[in-house]
Amino acid sequence: MYRKRQYGELKSRIEEPRNKIQVISGPRQVGKSTLIKQVLQETHISHMAVSADNIAPERTGWINEIWETARQRKKLARAGEYLLVIDEVHKIDNWSEAVKKEWDADTFNDVNIKAVLLGSSRLLLKSGLTESLAGRYELIRMPHWSFPEMKEAFGTDIDRYIFFGGYPGGMTLTGNETRWRRYIKDSIIAPAIEHDILMTKTVYKPELMRRLFELGCTYSGEEISLNKLLGELQDAGNVTTLANYLTTLDESRLLCGLHKYANDNARKYNSIPKMMVYNTALLSALSGYTFEKVFTDPKLWGRWVESAVGAHLLNMADESDYNVHYWRERGDEVDFVLENSHKCVAIEVKSGRRSTNDGIRIFKEKFAPAHTFIVGTGGIPLEEFLSVSPEELL
Repeated sequence: MYRKRQYGELKSRIEEPRNKIQVISGPRQVGKSTLIKQVLQETHISHMAVSADNIAPERTGWINEIWETARQRKKLARAGEYLLVIDEVHKIDNWSEAVKKEWDADTFNDVNIKAVLLGSSRLLLKSGLTESLAGRYELIRMPHWSFPEMKEAFGTDIDRYIFFGGYPGGMTLTGNETRWRRYIKDSIIAPAIEHDILMTKTVYKPELMRRLFELGCTYSGEEISLNKLLGELQDAGNVTTLANYLTTLDESRLLCGLHKYANDNARKYNSIPKMMVYNTALLSALSGYTFEKVFTDPKLWGRWVESAVGAHLLNMADESDYNVHYWRERGDEVDFVLENSHKCVAIEVKSGRRSTNDGIRIFKEKFAPAHTFIVGTGGIPLEEFLSVSPEELL
């Protein structure tokens, strides 16, 4: 079974002396549960793994019960240390307060129980961690699958990765695109919106949120004003509501509205957003286009290629500590600008089917970036670029 790079990180951390709760965070269907299963199969530490999936949300006392069970099992095993893994922990009301209470009690009483928490809702995990567990946890981030991971695990070539994206659960279905598209919509998109977002955030217009997501995905790689989006959505909402919903979709690692790069923050955040999916499977599933149609249409393929590059940059942004922007002035543009510690890197994507412009040259004159890169035709080959960490570009 394929092991993601986070395997070694998690295994190493749980074998260290007890210090912090380990939290595995990431969007749906990226292999969080598989990762912990692989680690538990190999660790020498006595452990128990439980899931809150079928526990009533109001049963906050359940966390105390299973924690006490772990303490008793540690005693019976005469183990110097014990590992407790709780999956879907966010489904319990006030879970973070309950976890804090048990963790602090063990710390005070010198009980060597280590803990790993994970769940299918990135938003709910984030909310609980920031509210109650500050200073008590470390994150292990699991972004969407990269091209090298999909290639090694499934033999996916670069063109099919660009179209079908990086959801491992759907790769065996790509031979039947209708079935694959239903899987992405029913098993990934619907739960992400219905459970991860609508059950976490106060969303006064849930239908507007759903339609914003669907329409925003189909615009991936394009700039579109929120006012124009509002008109296409034909809803009585306002731009502020739309902007807040877009921020929530970004926090869920589904869809992002990139800001235009500028020297001051006011210009950045008041700019027209450029839509960008975190996984091109979302664009492909909602666009309705087949692989053959996109691949043979130069304009469409150029947008898919740009979206694949954007997804690659976005998925590593947290871990590598940079921000992703775009830049445009009149007819000249730079597809992506990475910003870190007051320096920037400009990236232009050329699929071999897109028209060129003077964006890189003009951007260099205005902002003096640390580096500039062409990805694709005449520059770094696309397959090579999607195989390196963007951190190496900074």
